[in-house]
Amino acid sequence: MGTINYDIIALDVDGTLLTDDHVLTPAVREAVREAHTRGAEIVLCTGRGPASALPVLDALGLSGTMITHNGAATIDAAKRKVLHQYSIEAVELERFRSYCLQNGLHFDVNTAFDMYIEGITSEAEEMYRMFEAKPVMRDAKEPLPEGLVKFTLFGSKAALDVVEAEWNGWTHGLHHIRSGDLFIDVQHREATKGTALRELAKVRGVDPSRVMAIGNYFNDVGMLTFAGLGVAVANSPEGVKEAADALTRSNEEDGVAHALQTYAFA
Repeated sequence: MGTINYDIIALDVDGTLLTDDHVLTPAVREAVREAHTRGAEIVLCTGRGPASALPVLDALGLSGTMITHNGAATIDAAKRKVLHQYSIEAVELERFRSYCLQNGLHFDVNTAFDMYIEGITSEAEEMYRMFEAKPVMRDAKEPLPEGLVKFTLFGSKAALDVVEAEWNGWTHGLHHIRSGDLFIDVQHREATKGTALRELAKVRGVDPSRVMAIGNYFNDVGMLTFAGLGVAVANSPEGVKEAADALTRSNEEDGVAHALQTYAFA
């Protein structure tokens, strides 16, 4: 067994670990498993909820701790238990929900383990299928559930560019972040992948210099800058590449495997 340069390796899922068609390639799976065998703790660090992140962890043949909902809920995958979450109040989401309803935009609201919708389009249906998410239809007249961690808006890139520009002008107590071209997530202002990864490293007694993170989008910037080595895949937007310490190949060219072989394996 070879040695490894990092004790924690945090991996974003969509656009990083998986190809654009949401495939885990054999080369990436093998490299991640080798990092695990060499003694690194592999932590999926994703905007997905646990239900759609678990199949990815299973495909890697791993268990352990996952940072889900962009840092809003840290989960023990084996026990299906929440280790830490940043909850938000239903009342704080009313403005975002009303905006989406008025503008005919698709959204879902999430507790740590469950996803709720009030309507569905064929595009949204296809998207959920691809992410292996199983949303529950709720009655819009009923109050929102307790323990909410994330509100997600889904739409075309052009529509979301408009929404993002508008929401950037709002003053609100939450935090909204673009987690992909087609998604905007609204959550607790302290909930980011970076803060969740910092908390986990602290619990594990791991110095940031022994943490490696690989990502591709704006919701990954916090973890890329926290980690001793933050790596952006080649398909990342410029702003994300600038926040990283190093670049690797794209998610279509086994970028995660290439990064691990280049930087993690001693």
